[in-house]
Amino acid sequence: MRTIQIALAAIVVSVFLLLQCVFVVDQTERAILLQLGKPVGEDFGPGLNFKLPFVQNVIFFDARVLEYDSPAAEIITQDKKNMVVDNYSRWVIENPLLFYRTVRNIQGGLSRIDDIVYSQLREALGRYTLTEIVAIERSTIMEEVTAKANSLLRDYGIRVIDVRIKRTDLPKENQMAIYGRMQAERERQAKQYRSEGREEAAKITTMADRQRAVILADARRAAESARGEGEAAATAIYAQALTQDPEFYEFVRTMDAYKKTMKDQTQFVLTPESEFFKFLQ
Repeated sequence: MRTIQIALAAIVVSVFLLLQCVFVVDQTERAILLQLGKPVGEDFGPGLNFKLPFVQNVIFFDARVLEYDSPAAEIITQDKKNMVVDNYSRWVIENPLLFYRTVRNIQGGLSRIDDIVYSQLREALGRYTLTEIVAIERSTIMEEVTAKANSLLRDYGIRVIDVRIKRTDLPKENQMAIYGRMQAERERQAKQYRSEGREEAAKITTMADRQRAVILADARRAAESARGEGEAAATAIYAQALTQDPEFYEFVRTMDAYKKTMKDQTQFVLTPESEFFKFLQ
């Protein structure tokens, strides 16, 4: 029985010592060995590896492409314009052993990336105007910043893949001033458009009034001409009727006069011998 216990204990100790002697590096990782706190050997790629138990320990680093979103910072352009730049960097730990010796961990690496990328970005943007940064030379600036930052960070075991500007804004105080100028310009344009509209409306109204006056004058002239022609025709007809039968013409004209003058409650003061009533006698 005691022999079995000893054997089981030996197996457990052996398994424990074996676990202390091996370590596995994942596909997404790189690893380095520390012996009594100091790095030894080269870094390890994916797979099963061995180490000395108790005196050596393993530190793992992410081998994937990492991204650092820098806090927005204010930068002055060549034309002395302040602008707030929000950028991000994509990077990878290229040399884990050098990375550990210089910056120790991810946090230290991010701090170094932030310092170098910001300084290079500030220097590069300072050579261009605001318009060039926003609309013309952005790609060129980013390639330049990426190359210089990568050259400086190589001494820390870091390779910068890309640096990009996400957004560019103006400081709040500048925004208010620009918005004020934009508002004043829009109000000036609005006043100009309203003035031009009123001028055009006055021209159209004047032209319409002139055309109206001309049309009314032409209509009155045509009406007077037609009325004159009608009266002339009527006079000719009356004259012809008078020559054919003067008594009948006189009778018709008198009846027409009765019709026009004798309305309801009409009173006349005439003598019986008046010529006006001769057809009523």
